[in-house]
Amino acid sequence: MSVIEQIVNIRAYEPEKIAQALKKRPKAQIPKDQKLLIIACDHPARGALGAGRKPMAMGSREDLLNRCAEALSRPGVHGFLGTAEMIEDLTLMGALDNKLVWGSMNRGGLQHSKFEMDDRFNCYTPKGIEEAGLNGGKTLSRINFEDPATVATLESTAQAINQLAERKLTAMVEPFISKWKNGTVVNNLSTDAVIRSITIAAGLGTTSAYTWLKLPCVDNMERVMASTTLPSLILGGEVPDDPDEALKGWAGALKLPNVKGLVIGRSLLFPPTGTVSEAVDATVSLL
Repeated sequence: MSVIEQIVNIRAYEPEKIAQALKKRPKAQIPKDQKLLIIACDHPARGALGAGRKPMAMGSREDLLNRCAEALSRPGVHGFLGTAEMIEDLTLMGALDNKLVWGSMNRGGLQHSKFEMDDRFNCYTPKGIEEAGLNGGKTLSRINFEDPATVATLESTAQAINQLAERKLTAMVEPFISKWKNGTVVNNLSTDAVIRSITIAAGLGTTSAYTWLKLPCVDNMERVMASTTLPSLILGGEVPDDPDEALKGWAGALKLPNVKGLVIGRSLLFPPTGTVSEAVDATVSLL
């Protein structure tokens, strides 16, 4: 029986087993003496299915689940970041046992839509994250100085930070300075723009005690990370044409004291060369 058939049968006839599996799942705590490697897969919920040169790479759910499960099975991988249906499916597969798990909270700004900057919170809520036994929630907080939708996103992000902190759960905030270009949203990955996004994100909410940052690896990471005291994880971004160069950049960032690990998705799930296991193992070697 295929993975999809097994999961569909549970969803169709025994949906209560999903909550039971989440409750019974062996949990993990953030280790104090290790750099983290988190596998990310929340892109599909925003309509972003491409990886590398394949625009529909994540179109097969069974293939995507198997890739995530393979990545999570490798030694040195600490956890997963995704939306509810991905987390539920992987929990039913046993792939999230003894893993850290963050739930993605806002996927409202669908890729290439006219409302892409309106990043409404339409996925996990802080209450849902707590009930699912997750370690925290993740927000996408794009900041466009020319789009009024930005202020609503920032307000919602602050509310999410507050409500997660009340539950002593981590808020993983992913900020960008963004702009419209030819009908799509483009993130500014210059050193100064990333620093500016950090300083805005760090000030959100009534407390930053439980706030972590999810940041791109850009030029002058020493100067970027000097702008904050918040624990930070480095994201992988698009599938790189040169995996060795990406590894070199991640390795340099990991040497900085407030960089606590990596959150990598498409670069490891759909590597340009080799297998998922090989790509993950090469990244684990950096830790």
